[in-house]
Amino acid sequence: MKLGIVGLPNVGKSTLFCALTGSAVPAENYPFCTIDPNVGVVAVPDSRLDALAKLYHPKKITPAVIEFVDIAGLVKGASTGAGLGNQFLSHIRETDAIVHVVRCFEDDDVTHVEGGTDPCRDASIIDMELILSDLDLMIRKKDRAEKRLKGDKSAAREVELCERIIAALDAGTPARALEYSETDEELLHDTPLISKKPVIYAANIDEDLLATPEESRHFLALKELAESQNAGIIPVCAKIEAELAELDEEDRLPFLQDLGIETPGLHKLIRESYKLLGLISYLTAGEPEVRAWTIPDGFTAPKAAGKIHSDFERGFIRAEVVSFEDLIACGDLATAASRGLVRSEGKEYVMKDGDVVLFRFNV
Repeated sequence: MKLGIVGLPNVGKSTLFCALTGSAVPAENYPFCTIDPNVGVVAVPDSRLDALAKLYHPKKITPAVIEFVDIAGLVKGASTGAGLGNQFLSHIRETDAIVHVVRCFEDDDVTHVEGGTDPCRDASIIDMELILSDLDLMIRKKDRAEKRLKGDKSAAREVELCERIIAALDAGTPARALEYSETDEELLHDTPLISKKPVIYAANIDEDLLATPEESRHFLALKELAESQNAGIIPVCAKIEAELAELDEEDRLPFLQDLGIETPGLHKLIRESYKLLGLISYLTAGEPEVRAWTIPDGFTAPKAAGKIHSDFERGFIRAEVVSFEDLIACGDLATAASRGLVRSEGKEYVMKDGDVVLFRFNV
């Protein structure tokens, strides 16, 4: 999973990126301190791996990972090249989802490119640039499809789809607000629409309000906007996340408790990302390795096996499955099997979050 972190300049993007990934990148008080995108890979926190490790004593523990891409601050006119906008927008097209950092705090010492804090205005500026960039892309796609109309009747469906998306974009509606058939998705597979990507708003709020974000009028305004767009939203404080990242593991929980917070921003962001993208994790466990594998919700057992190796999917025979909860409650696999909790599932089985699986295959 690859998440692009976007937002206006000086909203806390690079500070949040550094905190999430442990990377040392500039976080200066001026626009465009980030030009080339910084990339950081983060392990997905999953306490189930630690529990399984106690049972299997593996040589290796491998969590699922998320890749964060810190993309330079966008400004008005980015879709036409302002502030190196075309270059930055191309980086966003390569991501699976967008983490849109929006400033929801007041601070006269931190320059705001729009003159003052207004999260809905700021969010709309970025949204409009994404929409305008997609509009240009779709107009060109429609032109190409129309040129094929005489010799390719199937192009008519593509022209119709382009016209529908163009009408929405022209009205200021992001592409993700529309519904798409399987045929539509196939026609768009080579057209990476930015405004079609899922969005999570990361509301960068004042540290004094982190435990009670509903008391922030800026957060409430952004939350209403997010709900109207079917987007996710989480409250974070980039400053606190940066301080948290510098602490040793044993000092983090007391630090959070002093602030009245139960969950770090990274955990909230990953949880919301999985929810928004419709992802789950299944687990494999043994003496060599305990590992988490991320798959789309709805994957069948053979497709899930293919995440490990294509041979597993091609030669799939069956999956031996036990739920994580049942395995931990029993204490070991043999006990779980004796109680009938280990199931033999075939090609039609739909994987569930927390399944502990052994795939049987033959090639």
